[in-house]
Amino acid sequence: MKKIFLIILTIFCTTCYSYSTQISYDKSDFAPVYTVIDDVSYDIRYYSSNNFTGNKINGYKAPIAYMTKEALQALSIAADDLRQQGYRLLIWDTYRPQKAVDNFVEWINNPKDPGDKSFYPDLKKSELLKGQYIAEKSGHTRGSTVDLTIIKKDGSFVDMGGTFDLFSQISHPDYKKLTKEQKRNRQILHDAMIKAGFKGIDSEWWHFTLENEPYPDTYFNFDIE
Repeated sequence: MKKIFLIILTIFCTTCYSYSTQISYDKSDFAPVYTVIDDVSYDIRYYSSNNFTGNKINGYKAPIAYMTKEALQALSIAADDLRQQGYRLLIWDTYRPQKAVDNFVEWINNPKDPGDKSFYPDLKKSELLKGQYIAEKSGHTRGSTVDLTIIKKDGSFVDMGGTFDLFSQISHPDYKKLTKEQKRNRQILHDAMIKAGFKGIDSEWWHFTLENEPYPDTYFNFDIE
């Protein structure tokens, strides 16, 4: 009897999990960032080969940053705050199709393709999926996450002590070996994003997700075009 109960419980839990998330191709609640914030700069890395795979990523058919409308309105608040401090935003990635995440996983599981080792200098490629850096389900795919930095109003560089998608302790927001200027710059970005309603993560100083994201259980898969 106990064995039968455990089997039923396992089936129930598996069924609950399958219904807890869903894939959607509906982009009606998404908008390009430029429709709300007109002074953002872009470096959409997965539209190019300048990323850890060394290849353009599936689903990126145009260098456009899409977000849910709710997240975009919150991002505009952060942009206003930073603008008053003499900065503007540079975006590396926002909404990411599920097919792009699947592309990451396929690359990790392909031992013949090392990609660009400079993005993971101290790790084996196989460790990227097991650690804090790449997941089979990404918050980006829910449409309310953004990878970004700050630049000066004239477009000049702001030193953050490390670059986008560097899979290393250097990328941790509280990395101890930063200079005072680098710590200050990271803090400026962090504070503006938190005040606007976003939350960060422990492994990437550039990564923020809307605290009250509108689609916490939905993963989107429409192309960026």
